[in-house]
Amino acid sequence: MTPAIAAFLAEPHIATLTTMRPGGTPHVVPVRFSWDHAARLARVLTVATSRKARSVAADPGGPAVLCQPDGFRWATLEGTVTISADPTRIAAAVGRYTARYRTPPPHPPGRVVLEIAVDRVRTLNL
Repeated sequence: MTPAIAAFLAEPHIATLTTMRPGGTPHVVPVRFSWDHAARLARVLTVATSRKARSVAADPGGPAVLCQPDGFRWATLEGTVTISADPTRIAAAVGRYTARYRTPPPHPPGRVVLEIAVDRVRTLNL
């Protein structure tokens, strides 16, 4: 990953998250996320009852894609996704989210973290 891509992924943009519903159709939703370059891990905070969390719970280790666009430049992170309610993993996601977006995330009941182990990065104009 180049320094330009890492810098772009640190900017406070919104991305789209694509997961697969149990029936095999894609579910695409705008999200805020954090990127851990050292671990090659993208994290999305959500609640266990959300469609994205239920899809991941039904197929842990399934595919997920995050795409962060900004005009004519974009970065897409592809990998496998898992879900966790572990307080330590959630705290890591909250810390990175807060650093990236300069504000803490909402704290709804039933909060979980989706973790995407990124194995492919695609970009344009970065």
